[in-house]
Amino acid sequence: MAQLLDDDEVQSRLRGSEWERDGSAIVREWRLADFAGAIEFVNRVAGLAEEANHHPDILVHGYNRVRITLSTHSAGGVTDADLELAKRIDALG
Repeated sequence: MAQLLDDDEVQSRLRGSEWERDGSAIVREWRLADFAGAIEFVNRVAGLAEEANHHPDILVHGYNRVRITLSTHSAGGVTDADLELAKRIDALG
């Protein structure tokens, strides 16, 4: 099972990023140009998630906004897998 990270470790590793702690998860929101851009972004995230075999919760709302929530449910919170996938998602640009 994945190793659960403590709050200090999560906060330290999120410092300088746009991800925020939200309970037992980390979240970030993007605003894209339009609905098609939001869906294209979601599809790119889905590709990364499949490669990592680690699947986030994805919410498309307000026609051009995407909110991604990462948490390792089997560990009950944030693990290295979440932080690594967050970095890969950030690299999408």
